[in-house]
Amino acid sequence: MDINADIGSIKNVGEKRKELLNKVGIYTIRDLLEYIPRDYIDRSQITPLNQIEAGEIYMVKAKIKGDFQIFLKGKLKIVKTVISDGSGTAAVIWFNQPYLKNNLDKNREYLFMGSVSKVNGRLTLTAPELEPVREEQSLNAGRIVPKYHLTKNLNQKLLRRLIYETIGEAEPLIEDFIPEYIMREYGLCGRVCALKNIHFPESEEAFFASRRRLVFEELLMLQLKLLTLKGEIKKKESGIRFSFFETEPIVERLPFKLTAGQEEVLEEITADMAGDCPMNRLVQGDVGSGKTAVAEICAYIAYTNGAQTAVMAPTDVLATQHYNTFSALFSKLGIEAVLLKGALKAREKREIKEKIAEGKAHIVIGTHALIQEGVKFKELGLVITDEQHRFGVNQRRLLNSKGENPHTLIMSATPIPRTLGLILYGDLDISTIKTMPSGRRVINTSYVNSSYHERIFRFILNQVKEGRQTYIVCPMIEENGKAELKSVKAFLKELEGTCLRETRRAFVHGKMKPKEKQEVMDKFAAGEIDVLVATTVIEVGINVPNASIMLIENADRFGLSQLHQLRGRVGRGAFQSYCILVSDTKGEEAKKRLRVMVKNFDGFDLSEKDLTLRGPGDFFGVRQHGLPELKIANLYKDMDILKEVQALSARLWEDDRFLEKEENLSLKRRIEEVYGRNGNYGESL
Repeated sequence: MDINADIGSIKNVGEKRKELLNKVGIYTIRDLLEYIPRDYIDRSQITPLNQIEAGEIYMVKAKIKGDFQIFLKGKLKIVKTVISDGSGTAAVIWFNQPYLKNNLDKNREYLFMGSVSKVNGRLTLTAPELEPVREEQSLNAGRIVPKYHLTKNLNQKLLRRLIYETIGEAEPLIEDFIPEYIMREYGLCGRVCALKNIHFPESEEAFFASRRRLVFEELLMLQLKLLTLKGEIKKKESGIRFSFFETEPIVERLPFKLTAGQEEVLEEITADMAGDCPMNRLVQGDVGSGKTAVAEICAYIAYTNGAQTAVMAPTDVLATQHYNTFSALFSKLGIEAVLLKGALKAREKREIKEKIAEGKAHIVIGTHALIQEGVKFKELGLVITDEQHRFGVNQRRLLNSKGENPHTLIMSATPIPRTLGLILYGDLDISTIKTMPSGRRVINTSYVNSSYHERIFRFILNQVKEGRQTYIVCPMIEENGKAELKSVKAFLKELEGTCLRETRRAFVHGKMKPKEKQEVMDKFAAGEIDVLVATTVIEVGINVPNASIMLIENADRFGLSQLHQLRGRVGRGAFQSYCILVSDTKGEEAKKRLRVMVKNFDGFDLSEKDLTLRGPGDFFGVRQHGLPELKIANLYKDMDILKEVQALSARLWEDDRFLEKEENLSLKRRIEEVYGRNGNYGESL
């Protein structure tokens, strides 16, 4: 058996079963062994029938004693019988499974697992799982049982059996790639033991030991790979070293005074730009903290040092907004900014590219169009990427390759705790703008259900009559059969039957052509649209100071950080603004998240709470960074292990940077396997 062999090579996996396993991301034997359960059910305790109570879930071991009865209730075929274990009896019912009458044997002992209720005054197990009692231990009862993510036609019992049998056969091939000295120092169990007990825990203690081992190895490999990324960047030849940092001409033209937070971050940036290595810095800050002003000052520094600046934004709308902001400021100083995006005509693109190549365009703003082959810079000295989580590592690298190791500044309004940032953005230094500009009003935030719609619409109309504008965000573009989810197009039509029919309305979403989107946004910015119904395409960077209301439909469908980003689209003018969250959710966790939004206005705090309530998931867009998705580690809950791993990684980096010592070779090989498609250990992703 080869642990990296195709999953179709193992016993009991034919073509159909292979397709099902592929659907959940299992392609090789290794994938199957490392397919971590999403949850567990404790079925280790068998309860006597005389101790069961209504309203609870139990596992009981009992014999079928009664005759099988089948009767109809509407369209339901109900199968009923009686079971006994010597201590007492209970009824059992199943729905639409008449074949059970012929498949189950009277007087045979079975394990029944299900919820108990009172039916006609009698304790009854409703639709329980069951299996015959056998001599060998069951994988589905009498123990802590794993639950896996499934797809249609793939069931838990099949997956448990496949994993159990494969672990047994593959055991001699499972390598313990973490060096023995690390395992001893950190008290880690062996990998075979870890895999067995993560799937089929022998005890609670064994489960926690196995999970610690697997989390530790996952974070260790990630941290070591990120350190090589950072090392490769630092090893590069010197880029353009800036020596002139007179910023007064640009700072005095800003419409506001710089905050202490902005000045602190600028000090860190200028120190980088004056150094021997190219800057590679992430600037994170809450919505409205003034990241764009920092970027503008950096672009001016590049210009005064004879270099061009490239600013890449994820959408045409945001790129256009940046262009308008930059050009309005820099044109007063005789510095030319140009906008390069996909929607331009061929002649316009050609002229702009010529300006860039000749160095006449000092600041080049655009979308992915900037990384196309035909775009050549004369002297690219600074690359600024906005909303960096929208771009992958390779896209950032392509833009950087347009110059000779230019300085890199990356901006993000998705603030994350610093320790997590060091893991996620391991190839970057991190700066945080901690203070907000003075005079910004707190946005009045409320959470209501859909019965408030009429009152909300009247409130919006009153605001419109006072000259204000409103965003309404829906989770979908069009209806798709899920009646509970609001769609942009349907909601806009609904407004015709409300008091808002008196207003000027429009919609915008991500599938519109860039030119159409831009036209709508330009009209909204110019005050020609009162109510804009949109998807989250307006989440990032849109700046319309006259907008005073953000109404978010199905608010439970969004994470806290995303809701905070949307809320940040209002509150940019001199008047009071409002964010209204509408949700009919019955889920307690979702309600809790929305209540947190009402009381909390700090993006950093909200991002931590989002992690606590939702878990990291794809919260950070890890796949966007060219890094593998974490299978078991939780960047929030496993903070203690994360700190241990960071300390160990730093020590390994100093002692054996490229893991060339005999005792570290197995760890190096495993990292190369995990990141194989991105290059060997010690090379950048």
